[in-house]
Amino acid sequence: MVSARVREYQEELERRTLSPLAAFSAEAVREHPEPPCPIRPAFQRDRDRILHSKPFRRLKHKTQVFIAPLGDHYRTRLTHTLEVTQVSRTVARALHLNEDLTEAIGLGHDLGHAPFGHAGETALTRIFPDHFRHNEQSRRIIEVLERDGRGLNLTYDVREGIYLHSKARRDIMMTAWGTAHTLEGQIIKICDSVAYINHDIDDALRAGVLHKEDLPADLLEILGHTHGERLNTMVGDLIAHNWWATGEGTPPDPPLIAMSAPILEATNRLREFMYREVYLNRKAKADDEKVRFVIETLYAYFVKYPEQLPPDLLRINRERDEPIERAVVDYIAGMTDRYALEIFKRIFVPRTWGA
Repeated sequence: MVSARVREYQEELERRTLSPLAAFSAEAVREHPEPPCPIRPAFQRDRDRILHSKPFRRLKHKTQVFIAPLGDHYRTRLTHTLEVTQVSRTVARALHLNEDLTEAIGLGHDLGHAPFGHAGETALTRIFPDHFRHNEQSRRIIEVLERDGRGLNLTYDVREGIYLHSKARRDIMMTAWGTAHTLEGQIIKICDSVAYINHDIDDALRAGVLHKEDLPADLLEILGHTHGERLNTMVGDLIAHNWWATGEGTPPDPPLIAMSAPILEATNRLREFMYREVYLNRKAKADDEKVRFVIETLYAYFVKYPEQLPPDLLRINRERDEPIERAVVDYIAGMTDRYALEIFKRIFVPRTWGA
């Protein structure tokens, strides 16, 4: 009885302290109804299910920008995820929105990323063009693949935020899939870009792909000359420009989290600079064709020899009556960089023998 009151107290605390525009745990809906946790509100429960999942742990060995980096200080997909979540929670807390929902979406938003970063995603998209994007794969993981095919049964708000975090290249406010109906989901979409623009600059400088004098001086004057200054500018702008989300003032119609026009323009221009000078840079992309070769070769092999796929994926594939290619893509997309290379080596590289 005491533990049940813990959850109820937290739900009531949300009602008393959060903005009327926030998402409330007590109103969360799951596809498959289940008894509530006696201690944790719904979004905390979702956060924990993501945090304790195997796909989340695998993020630590998946590329962010630089493929399979050996340096200890380069970002991986896991550290990117943590930075997105931290920045997003700062914004959500300042705007009196639901931090638990924000954290759950942030921790789960990149679960579906393939090995080798966007080079791996591009390779799988070429192979499976109608059914592979990392946000769609994230949704598939949490709805289909986890828990031996039962999925994590997360709340709708978390699943929607994960699926809709992706955006079009030209503008961090644009979307190719839609806009989350919760303000917390909208925060993740923008803060994903805020985080990676800034930490990718840091990594590019460390790798020698960029030098400080390469950064656009006019944009630095607006956004800041250091990593911390730029984050403070962008986060501060998100809070100030969206103060209506606290319940004070009149929200736009429809309610939409956004940056102010001058900061958005500068952020988009800095993002485009990163695409031109880093993400599409010949040095950073030097191994992209090798990545494509590894992934396409593994794909062809497992399509030919599906019996070598993990038994759980084969069972899910049979139960859902899906083509075997779907299971192969699920397997490859779930690999870490080093596991993909190890499997490739095990299958295609001759063994050496000792004396």
